[in-house]
Amino acid sequence: MGLWDKIMGEFVDVIDWTDDSNDTMVYRFERHGNEIKYGAKLTVRESQVAVFVNEGQIADVLGPGLYVLETNNLPVLSTLQHWDHAFSSPFKAEVYFFNTRQFTDLKWGTRNPIMLRDAEFEAVRLRAFGTYTVRINDATVFMKEIMGTDGHFTVDEISNQLRNLIVSRFSTVVAQSNIPVLDMAGNYEQLGEYVTTKISPEFDAYGVELTKVLVENISLPNEVEEALDKRTSMGMVGNLDKYLQFQAAESLGKGDGNSGMDMGMGFAMANKMADTLQSPASQSAPTQQAPASMTPPPLPQDNWHVAIDNESSGPHSIAVVSEMVQAGKVNATTLAWKPGMANWQAVAEVSELSALIAAQTPPPLPNH
Repeated sequence: MGLWDKIMGEFVDVIDWTDDSNDTMVYRFERHGNEIKYGAKLTVRESQVAVFVNEGQIADVLGPGLYVLETNNLPVLSTLQHWDHAFSSPFKAEVYFFNTRQFTDLKWGTRNPIMLRDAEFEAVRLRAFGTYTVRINDATVFMKEIMGTDGHFTVDEISNQLRNLIVSRFSTVVAQSNIPVLDMAGNYEQLGEYVTTKISPEFDAYGVELTKVLVENISLPNEVEEALDKRTSMGMVGNLDKYLQFQAAESLGKGDGNSGMDMGMGFAMANKMADTLQSPASQSAPTQQAPASMTPPPLPQDNWHVAIDNESSGPHSIAVVSEMVQAGKVNATTLAWKPGMANWQAVAEVSELSALIAAQTPPPLPNH
């Protein structure tokens, strides 16, 4: 400051700060030699806090309001300065204005993919980015830990540190949340709230409040995204045979004029692939099945029913009926029936069975 600034300072008895920027967090009120008149008026606006520093030591912290700088309003500073009520000369002190409004739309993001364990994909790498919002909630701590004697402290001077803090803790917090990777995309809001709750205590050590973390995107590596796209597409195909035929028909419009050849080749390929995929060889089965025999099974034998003791016995093959004739259970008058006959008939009247009776009857003795 020059001589003119010193002269004008003697007449200035109002201390305030209005900020037309969007990034200033702390501003030091400039006065020649840091001399402030006794009885000057200090205006602290909403979203501001004024801090008095005397000889490097924080003397008073004042919230929003209008103050007259006298001993009764500055008890700590008065004690440090050893004032009496008659003392009216200027005193030397630094006045810092802290901007306590929220600083929004600060960016954060993972530079490198972070490794996570997932219940469905096991180990997976993902990237994430978004925005966060902070504000000064303890001017004393912020001055001691962050800004020091910086007379014009902007949010850019601390944003990198805050961003690195979020990113370094993000992977740990997300891993502890046990949220499946596929569910993260549908729960950005809940995930942001969870991350904010877990990380905000570490910001308090800087005198800064982390009010909100917004997760705007979580992305997987390109290879994993392509695999997910294929998996989704297969779920949407449905009937593979119709899908292949549709694909073959769609390719007709991309031919070079040989539409007939394209159609034949397209449908032939679709049918071949469909037959291959639907064949038993392409489907998994609990046990391996032997190929079907090319020899037809033998024709079924006649199913005969015979009446023995007024009860139906059968079905019997003709060989079994022959054994029953030999055993004397069936004779010429025994009733018999098989599918296709209208009624029961005597064995002697059935051509297929009468031969069995004749074979059991001896021929007549010759005459001498």
